[in-house]
Amino acid sequence: MRTFFQISSLVMAAALSSTAWGQAAVKVEGGWARATVQGQQATGAFMKLTAPLATRLIAVSTPVAGVAEIHEMKMDGNVMKMRAMPGLDLPANQAVELKPGSYHLMLMDLKAPLMKDSSVALTLTFKDAKGVETKQQISVPVNTVGPQGAGHQHGDHKH
Repeated sequence: MRTFFQISSLVMAAALSSTAWGQAAVKVEGGWARATVQGQQATGAFMKLTAPLATRLIAVSTPVAGVAEIHEMKMDGNVMKMRAMPGLDLPANQAVELKPGSYHLMLMDLKAPLMKDSSVALTLTFKDAKGVETKQQISVPVNTVGPQGAGHQHGDHKH
């Protein structure tokens, strides 16, 4: 029969080993995906990511789209340009915001419209400094604007 202290030690050892051997989850806050209309083939998903250790978001997938990519939008002179990125660095304990007009997840070849007040399952794939990949499954609400009105329809650029 094990004593309380032996059991407590085993529980503590298990907790420490899971942290040492498995990457801690990336904190996801304020996630949402933009609603679409019939015939619209693409939309964006947005959120704030905070990793406990330096890591990199390297992929995204979802059952609602044929293609899901990490994207960046930025001004190049007077032209807003969007491009796919092979990954997005997440410095340790520093929030990285994915928002309209900046970094975001692009969901393309949508299989059906994303209706307001529904939700979207996303699988985020991360790679840590040692090259270990982990997947994190999340679900984000579908809306026309982000939480507290975040996510201006045209990003942060001026017209």
